[in-house]
Amino acid sequence: MKKAAIRQIAPALIATLFLLSGCSTPPPLRHSADMQQHSWSGRLGLQVRDPLGPEQSFSAAFHLQGNPEQGRLDIFSPLGSQIAQLQWHPGGALLIQGDRYTPSQSLQELLRQSLGTALPVQALFSWLRGQPADAEGWQVDLTRHAEGRITAQRTSPPPPATLRIILQSPE
Repeated sequence: MKKAAIRQIAPALIATLFLLSGCSTPPPLRHSADMQQHSWSGRLGLQVRDPLGPEQSFSAAFHLQGNPEQGRLDIFSPLGSQIAQLQWHPGGALLIQGDRYTPSQSLQELLRQSLGTALPVQALFSWLRGQPADAEGWQVDLTRHAEGRITAQRTSPPPPATLRIILQSPE
């Protein structure tokens, strides 16, 4: 995958999650009470320090709702236009970029295909709630969670990466 394409979808795929395998149109996302309770917005940034190439940095605004099993992640450019949308549910995930649909059997697999590495999806949702959770190869700093700031660093497997999240306060 070209670096430009990775830069477009990497922020969407961090957090930072989604729907459907196959080529059909995705079913509508069910908005359960659990999903309504678990909703976050803000900015995220990812730095990947590849010793074999240049450092890559990504940043974007996001809106995330759901949980590790079912949810939706919308990624926006600094000017507010939507870059990508991830949807997931048990049994499938889907990345939508304009008219392009990339289905996968799972969110983890979609993240692995798109980024070339796995991300700690289960732990990420705990971190967003301010709860510590172990993720192999990752260390999280939640000391500023009350201020809406989360920092997580991946030390293994290579390449090292730093994920920063700034949560927007609900109005």
